Amino acid sequence: MDARPQIGQFVKVLRGKDEDSYAVIIDIIDERFVLIVDGDKRRFDSPKRKNVLHLQLQPAISQEVTSSLQETGRVTNAKLRYVIQKFAHAKGE
Repeated sequence: MDARPQIGQFVKVLRGKDEDSYAVIIDIIDERFVLIVDGDKRRFDSPKRKNVLHLQLQPAISQEVTSSLQETGRVTNAKLRYVIQKFAHAKGE
């Protein structure tokens, strides 16, 4: 797995208010920062800017999110909640 974050990739938040929750990367700002959303507290229209060091990149990328971003440039919050819930469930959490 590439050590660099990718759009659509699941992450586990290691620091901050959302610690231990999952989110999805929707944009990469630069080497150090990405924008993450979870469709719930962090909606698509107000993503959280996060230092990559404070995230644990998961070895999974949501095709639903990446294809939606490619096709329409956005993802619905419902879809984000759904893929994150499905991912967390698959991990047994």
